[in-house]
Amino acid sequence: MQLHRVFEEKYNGLSPDRMFFAPGRVNLLGEHTDYNGGFVFPAALTLGTYVIIRLRTDSHYYLSSTNFDQLVSFPAEDLTYKQSDGWGNYIKGVLSAFKEEGYQLPGADILVHGTVPNGAGLSSSASLEMAMAFALSEMTGAHWSKIELAKICQAVENHYIGVNSGIMDQFAVGLGLEQNAIFLHTATLQYEMVPLELGNYKLVVTNTNKQRTLADSKYNERRSECEDALKELQVQGITLETLSDLTVASWEEFKHLIQDETKQNRVTHIVKENQRVHDAVHVLKNGDLLAFGELMNASHTSLAEDYEVTGIELDTLVRIQQASPGCIGSRMTGAGFGGCTVSLVKETELEHFCKEVERKYTRKVGYAPSFYISSAGDGVREV
Repeated sequence: MQLHRVFEEKYNGLSPDRMFFAPGRVNLLGEHTDYNGGFVFPAALTLGTYVIIRLRTDSHYYLSSTNFDQLVSFPAEDLTYKQSDGWGNYIKGVLSAFKEEGYQLPGADILVHGTVPNGAGLSSSASLEMAMAFALSEMTGAHWSKIELAKICQAVENHYIGVNSGIMDQFAVGLGLEQNAIFLHTATLQYEMVPLELGNYKLVVTNTNKQRTLADSKYNERRSECEDALKELQVQGITLETLSDLTVASWEEFKHLIQDETKQNRVTHIVKENQRVHDAVHVLKNGDLLAFGELMNASHTSLAEDYEVTGIELDTLVRIQQASPGCIGSRMTGAGFGGCTVSLVKETELEHFCKEVERKYTRKVGYAPSFYISSAGDGVREV
């Protein structure tokens, strides 16, 4: 798609000034640990969001998208959240955050083109936010670091959009590096780039194509269960800042202090998932892809049994994929209750893998999945 030409068609033949890109992200391990101060292991994708901009001089914004029919427009002085503005609120939120810091544009025509499937758990919203934030940072002369931009965009998500998310998505979208995953401690933002040398394997992201109707409510429920468990341990004299301060050994020692079995299971997942992330870094540095695949499989089992955030569609898809020739690991990725899986699949088996998984999943569930084959890509940038 020639995005410059699409822009000119949308905006009366006028050419854009600049174009920016931010990837989506896939989390390879470390699910639901980010809001517990834990460790995550995401990678930026080669799929993502393009933001194409032409400055105006009339303090007005006009937004269009190749992904949505809705056109959004508003004056620069009115950046309040409006439900009727739909997807445009992500851009308004970023504009508002920059304005509060003393940076703003004189208005703009903006075209958005996304290749990340919306609502699939691959951070399409963080991708849009970070692309817009990086564009504003460069075009206003703010030149903020990518970590600062990630913090700004997380704040937009939390306080403007109203989603109580952690910082992993924005961080991975901003700081992704080709052929690397990010070993990130979400409590401190200390991170390490870990080479993701997949050899003759590819990352296959498979969308269940189930509408994620439960994801937000169950996400908040899991957060509160973890917060309650942390308070119970603290009240009984255990010195912890977050659940991720627990090791596998110390959790075995203190587990009896949590009476509720459901909360026990939630903490078990967090503690063991953090350990799996550490183990993943170790095995990848040793070039042991088979061990990494086994950790992915174990993660999904824990998310299904201890954290209970999978559901029939995700479990069906993962079981089919894990049993497919050439697949050495598969798990859900994202919040759960629909959305996507991520699998490691041998390149020579890709065509057969996609064909057979589609056939078996469609027979079981009643509709087809979608496949996205990707490598680990670079973070937000100007194109």
